[in-house]
Amino acid sequence: MFADLKGKTALVTGAGKKTGIGFGIAENLAANGCDVVVADLGSEGTNGGVVAAGSVQGMEAIAAELHQRFQIKSMAVSVDVTSNDSLQKMVATVSAKFPHVDILCNNAGAVFGVPNAIHTYDEADWLKTIDVNLHSVFRVTRAVLPLMFGKPGCIINTASRGGKVPPLFNGAYAVAKAGVIMMTKVMAKELAGAGFRVNAICPGQIHTDLEDWRAPLEASFRDQSVEERNEAMRQTIPLNRVGTPDEVGRVVAFLASEASSYMTGQALNVTGGQLMEL
Repeated sequence: MFADLKGKTALVTGAGKKTGIGFGIAENLAANGCDVVVADLGSEGTNGGVVAAGSVQGMEAIAAELHQRFQIKSMAVSVDVTSNDSLQKMVATVSAKFPHVDILCNNAGAVFGVPNAIHTYDEADWLKTIDVNLHSVFRVTRAVLPLMFGKPGCIINTASRGGKVPPLFNGAYAVAKAGVIMMTKVMAKELAGAGFRVNAICPGQIHTDLEDWRAPLEASFRDQSVEERNEAMRQTIPLNRVGTPDEVGRVVAFLASEASSYMTGQALNVTGGQLMEL
């Protein structure tokens, strides 16, 4: 437990599904006493991406569960992280209940137009992937910062192992996540004077909907069964297993706490040893 997190308010984007990293983050922050804003697109279906976003019903159920389990304040809010108007509505809704935000977790992400190589990638899908995964970090941070100024704060951006080692036929996502890593460093320098620490996490193979989508796709490329592909992937991980959203959430709680008080501008690998380079 990180006692210093108790009573703080955290806003987590992309947190509307229990099968996602966003839920692992929100759950761990709530377990440490944070009040939590669960934010997601709030729509049914994939919206053109490879996995579905969190629905309004799912978001509200998560917020209610966190309140009941951990006796913290919580709320669910729908937001389109590619729309400044939607972000302003989210900020207005959040500020009515939580006038100050201490922790911002930019976790929303999606993938469009895959699998494709650079020369076959649809331009609209490429730009949309960059927009959701990279530009949204800029937009959300700019929109939420007015609720954060005045006290020391913490921002944690979800990048990816793919931002350091490119995955096959998923170039837009890799480029976007590499951009998130650099944006994290830029934000860390620019916001340090205001008392903010900014770090990123780089998850590897984590058991989420995206991982469930990836396995059969890569198996088809390599003429393998899904079981064979998963086993081959596990063999690239020194800990010999896929990680969980909860394990990622624990790292975020550490980064949000005073236990990491002398860390900023870092991009931490959460990969079971699959990636050991900085």
